[in-house]
Amino acid sequence: MAGKNIKVLLVEDNPGDVFLLQEFLKEVTTVVVDLIPVEQLSEAINYLAKEIFDVILLDLSLPDSQGLETFVIAHHQAKATPIIVLTGINDETLAIRAMQEGAQDYLVKGQVTGDLLVRSMRYAIERQRADDALRHSEERFRVALKNSPIFVYNQDMELRYTWVYNPPSGLTVEEILGKQDLDIMPGEDAQRLTTIKRGVLTIGIGMREEVSITIKDTTRYYDLTVEPLRNESQAILGVTCASIDISERQAALRERKLAEEKIREQAALLDVTTDAICVRDLNNQIIFWNKGAETLYGWKATEAWGKNATELLFDEPSPEIEAALLQATSKGKWQGELTKLTKMGKEILVASRWTLVCSEQGKPKAILTVDTDITDKKHLEAQLFRAQRLESIGTLASGIAHDLNNILTPILAGAQLLPLKFPDADERTHHLLEILEINARRGADLVKQVLSFARGVEGKRITLQLRHLIVEVAKILKETFPRSIQISTDVLQDLWMVSGDSTQLHQVLMNLCVNARDAMPNGGSLIISAENLLIDENYARMNLEAKEGPYIAITVSDTGVGISKEILDRIFEPFFTTKDVGKGTGLGLSTVLGIIKSHGGFVNVYSELGSGTSFKVYLPAVEGMETITPEELPPQMGHGELILIVDDEVAIQEITKTSLETHNYKTLIANDGIEAIALYAQNRDKISAVLMDIMLPSLDGLTAIRTLQKINPKVRIIATSGLMSDNKLSTVAAVGVNTFLVKPYTVNELLVSLQKVLSGAN
Repeated sequence: MAGKNIKVLLVEDNPGDVFLLQEFLKEVTTVVVDLIPVEQLSEAINYLAKEIFDVILLDLSLPDSQGLETFVIAHHQAKATPIIVLTGINDETLAIRAMQEGAQDYLVKGQVTGDLLVRSMRYAIERQRADDALRHSEERFRVALKNSPIFVYNQDMELRYTWVYNPPSGLTVEEILGKQDLDIMPGEDAQRLTTIKRGVLTIGIGMREEVSITIKDTTRYYDLTVEPLRNESQAILGVTCASIDISERQAALRERKLAEEKIREQAALLDVTTDAICVRDLNNQIIFWNKGAETLYGWKATEAWGKNATELLFDEPSPEIEAALLQATSKGKWQGELTKLTKMGKEILVASRWTLVCSEQGKPKAILTVDTDITDKKHLEAQLFRAQRLESIGTLASGIAHDLNNILTPILAGAQLLPLKFPDADERTHHLLEILEINARRGADLVKQVLSFARGVEGKRITLQLRHLIVEVAKILKETFPRSIQISTDVLQDLWMVSGDSTQLHQVLMNLCVNARDAMPNGGSLIISAENLLIDENYARMNLEAKEGPYIAITVSDTGVGISKEILDRIFEPFFTTKDVGKGTGLGLSTVLGIIKSHGGFVNVYSELGSGTSFKVYLPAVEGMETITPEELPPQMGHGELILIVDDEVAIQEITKTSLETHNYKTLIANDGIEAIALYAQNRDKISAVLMDIMLPSLDGLTAIRTLQKINPKVRIIATSGLMSDNKLSTVAAVGVNTFLVKPYTVNELLVSLQKVLSGAN
């Protein structure tokens, strides 16, 4: 595909999406794309009737067609032209269904780049060509098999026919499928065949016999080969058999002719298969090389004949190869996975099966190897394993999130209450309590972030003033870094706003500052600065990741040891680290890069050995006012209202009770749902609101809520939990609880939520 123009039919009714796709493709210089846009499916069908396209980009939601039917109609009309489905972020399920119906790929709008779009189109075209080639190959194999005298079939563990091709004269496929040998031939013939096949099932090794079979009063002689039928895990599922009619061997001149035909037909079948088949003598010299081997390894048969197989296909002899050869010669068979080299020096992974070939006298004379390319299969398996590992991380994180949040709730609330209890504490104590509160909140946010990562959800984006974040980080650094490191900030007072996740950006700054600290073991200066920057066309041309427009530039500079040019290009690679074992994972800078890229920004680094390092982070600026979070609103005081607190964690009971009573509320405590119902029934007219944990022992929170609503349909309830799935949230909303408080919550979050419920603004 390199250098070749791509002709594309774009079926999309949104002019904005069409414009974006056109702009993305203009940025790509490696290929010229001829893009023809249409807005309706009917227009696309008219084009397909008179023109040929390399690929089709198809939106499933069009003015004259909606949903999966759009793809089905287009796919029928397009025939062999590959289709890539365009979908919105919330429509990936529909896109996957389209792929199951034959779409080659799908792209999510809003996540497309020019390079991604071109790669997807190239992949779709190549995959379509591969599918067409496979169909042609299978058709050639079917024709070859149909015109041969070979009766091929599979039988299950009970020796019932499950697949039949080219049945012998006098029988049809329908007469054979689902039956056993005894149902279609005399008992003596059936018994002999059953004995052979049972032997193969028992020992797991193929057999070859000449047998006579009588079908509808006609007796024929067959050369029968029986092999065990295995699944991908190598478990035996039944037998696979091939029978060649050799009845005409009674005539010697005719026998030789049939033998020659048999050899030619077998050779043709071997060439039709996509597997690489090689036969080598006992001196390891190649004596047979089929077309599948030519395709897989790149060596023509004339080049491979007579060559040493190990020297041709392996970088160097290995104990693994010697062990395989020993087992094949001693036990007759070997199979396993091997890494081999092509003519171009490319490494490929193959599933290799070796069989010892013997003469009629039983003397070993050669080794037959059948290789199947499983490189792509292993790659897909690796992707699956990675997905499973992520799913496992998500399951683990979800399992412990509830307990972690229950632990963090009293810490966070306590850190807010202590300054009220000890107003005369010195300034350093206030600083320490402030750090405790900030980091307890960060811990809660990190739990949410891990859950978001495990579930594939992006972090929360709000409008941020980074000046506050930098000041906060500087406070933490001054309290925790060695005093030999001088920490200073230089932040523009009128700094522009950015849209981002405060926890993730906090993590970026901390990672960069920790790296700076480690680069100054004997002390030095650490400066965090921030400025407004308007990137023009000239700058954008010199930096491919930059775009024209306003940015915030944050610089973290140190006077440390610096970074050598040899490793400067590798510092953002995951797991690359120059630190001693146990002192660094190599994930810090790769995390920084990942977070900044997800925010639409980029990172530059400047460093010289002995002269320090500067990391410069660029984030797109946005217009708007800073988002005010509930924690920043003034505290809400109560008026003596009685609040029923329902939670099974004693620490949460105590800290919540203290928090509410400090702000002029009265409280009752219940340990579970049953006790909550009893207390509410006794104090129904006194209780103003109920703070109910959803995950309770004895009687769960949702059941308790429904019961309280039966006692008093107007009961005011705040539901709380440290871990809530979408299904659980839907259930909470369904029972009429619209106010939900996620643990750990701050005192202000609790008071604001309570004020909403008491005022009826829930």
